[in-house]
Amino acid sequence: MLKKTLLALLLSSAASAFALPLSSQHALVFEEDSGTVLFEKNAHDVVPIASLTKLMTAMVVLDAKPDMNEMITIDESDVDTLKNSSSRVPVGAALPRQAVLELALMSSDNRAAHALARTYPGGMPAFVSAVREKLATLGMRQTNIEEPTGLSPHNRSTAADLLKMATAASTYPEIGRLTTGTEDLIDMNGRSVHYHNTNRLVGSDGWNILLSKTGFTQEAGRCLVMRFQSAGKHVVLVLLNAKASAARMMDAVNIQRYVNGEPLYAAKAAPRRVAHKSRSGKSGIMLIKTKGSIKKHKKHGTV
Repeated sequence: MLKKTLLALLLSSAASAFALPLSSQHALVFEEDSGTVLFEKNAHDVVPIASLTKLMTAMVVLDAKPDMNEMITIDESDVDTLKNSSSRVPVGAALPRQAVLELALMSSDNRAAHALARTYPGGMPAFVSAVREKLATLGMRQTNIEEPTGLSPHNRSTAADLLKMATAASTYPEIGRLTTGTEDLIDMNGRSVHYHNTNRLVGSDGWNILLSKTGFTQEAGRCLVMRFQSAGKHVVLVLLNAKASAARMMDAVNIQRYVNGEPLYAAKAAPRRVAHKSRSGKSGIMLIKTKGSIKKHKKHGTV
């Protein structure tokens, strides 16, 4: 009987994988309303998670109930010396904590995320301790988070654990709001700087995205956690280690089509256009099918 059950599960998993081929090496798709796992692929492998870490950073900071209007000054210790990643937030910039949180979540700025943890009550050691407590509370037993940005390859988790994190993060209205804004003008020492969401599906036609966070490092590949509503269903997807931004986006598009019962795009094909409209009404990104590959046209920063 046990052998028959295992065989049935294997056949079911194989059929699901065939029905939804994804480029991401690890994936989990969960329908909240029915509590059903719609698809999984290597969902229990422990791998680097890059900036998906910032969802945990945001929850821990908000749990402390800090003054969101308190001014935070970016200092030298917030500069990334591990991977020397770029940032448009200069050292010396003074911003309300609310704006720092927005920069960490919407545009995935590493200096902003580090500054949030540095200014946590009790400093960085207290922040890391609070993260460990949060992981235990959420039952994320396969997750290790050592710092707030995700730059460290030692920040590792599974798609299954990250589903728990995304579900918890979705209960914070502030996280939902900040991760689903398409763009914003933020005052940077008297100069307005235009920032965009790192997920170009946010604000795109046909999408109702309720939570979003992208991630990328060389070790983690392209990652995405997203909660969206489609065909009357609330769905959470976790995608880890896609090899390119276009592949990560195409995986998300195919998951939505799968949820909607629509035909999927072939692995080497793409929709003619995925429209993204900014507040100014300008298009943001197009995916154009050219000889079986995906060519990216960017008008607003990076994907």
